[in-house]
Amino acid sequence: MKSSLPKVLHPLLGRTLVGHVLHAAAAAAAQRTVVVVGHGADQVRAHLAEIAPGALPVLQAEQLGTGHAVRIALDAVADATGTVVVLNGDVPLLRPQTVADLVRTHEESAAAATVLAAEVADPTGLGRIVRDESGRFQQIVEERDADERQRAVREINAGIYAFDAGRLREALGKLSTDNDQGEEYLTDVFGLLLAAGDPIAVHVAGDATETLGCNDRVELVGLRRLLRDRINESWMRGGVTLLDPQTTWIDVTATVERDAVIDQNTQILGASSVAAGAMIGPDVTLTDTAVGAGATVLRSHATGAEIGPGASVGPYAYLRPDARLAANAKAGTFVEVKNSEIGPGAKVPHLSYVGDATIGAQANIGAATIFVNYDGVDKHRTVVGDAAFIGCDTTLIAPVEVGAGAYVAAGSSISQNVPAGALGVSRAPQRSIEGWVARRRAGTKSDAAARRATGAEASGASEGEPVHEESQPLGSVPRSGDTANE
Repeated sequence: MKSSLPKVLHPLLGRTLVGHVLHAAAAAAAQRTVVVVGHGADQVRAHLAEIAPGALPVLQAEQLGTGHAVRIALDAVADATGTVVVLNGDVPLLRPQTVADLVRTHEESAAAATVLAAEVADPTGLGRIVRDESGRFQQIVEERDADERQRAVREINAGIYAFDAGRLREALGKLSTDNDQGEEYLTDVFGLLLAAGDPIAVHVAGDATETLGCNDRVELVGLRRLLRDRINESWMRGGVTLLDPQTTWIDVTATVERDAVIDQNTQILGASSVAAGAMIGPDVTLTDTAVGAGATVLRSHATGAEIGPGASVGPYAYLRPDARLAANAKAGTFVEVKNSEIGPGAKVPHLSYVGDATIGAQANIGAATIFVNYDGVDKHRTVVGDAAFIGCDTTLIAPVEVGAGAYVAAGSSISQNVPAGALGVSRAPQRSIEGWVARRRAGTKSDAAARRATGAEASGASEGEPVHEESQPLGSVPRSGDTANE
């Protein structure tokens, strides 16, 4: 992979490579799960502690082959009996049902070993399953050792097996390192078992893509596309509309209910959930976010957020962790919300930052409103009551509370509580200095337009007219344009 990250820890649509394999392995309902670690062992152990704390990591300090790895694993569970399933850590497309079917075939046939096989169109570079005329397993032949007839075989060894524990231990003890690699090959076990007269079965996977591994980032991208297609097909057959499946990426850990509509260029990641009838996209990324029934999210990003039923988000909104929109709430264009609750039917239509706030039901937050939550050391909270009305270009300096039904005049900077039903105003009186353009910007296009509008050209008014200044009383009731944009 040419990476500081161990191969099995590379992510793939909601899980790491080894996470996918462990998920598939769970279908075997094993008493114990052993994970052989080598390169990047500490990183892999830490990851296993998070996703599979019941799994036992066992260190293969020297990579001396697949047979050596399995022997180390069995030594760690010396009392293990019954069926042992061996999986590679880089086959993320393997389905749990296929593992269960492999175990069933193995136990029903009373075989000493069972090989998972797959039939592929191009077996180049892969080990072949060679059978006799009656279809019984004969051997696994690597391509470099295969003759012309064997190379024509399209049934390949997936590198996934079920063994009888006792017979496996006995055979592993007889493995030799007398080969080009100087390693213990697990595939040599099958020859030893056949020589001892033990039966070997073959289980063929229904979908050959399940057996695909990953050796570099190009192959990883190929697996990602295949898994995307599988996930998307499953959701569509379950009643979800995906308008462009090729640009829709849904993690295996996410959920989508029927009649949801997912538009193009959408990513639904982590533990995200989308309820019935919601419309998501285009150009949306949801990470660990819950979207309620009938909600709409358009061209927005949300992480760790909750979007209630019928709520509206975007376009170009950013919901950060613990942003919670109640039913029918709105976070509109260029709105950022963090650690805040927006109550039922409340609206933050555009160009605002809402941080560490509680906004009551049916409140309206005007454009360019800033919830000032940080004093450089601590975060503080703002409370806006039910049906309060915050004018445009307002700064609410926390900690502060605007009471239920209160109004805040546009352009105000509020640092003291506004009682319920009151009007909060904090701004300088307006002054209009007449004739200023004629005196200070004479000859400009602004001057010409002003003269046309006032008839100054026709009247020949001079620059020597007196200055008249008018102001609006501080506490006057604001006009409708002074409050908020709906």
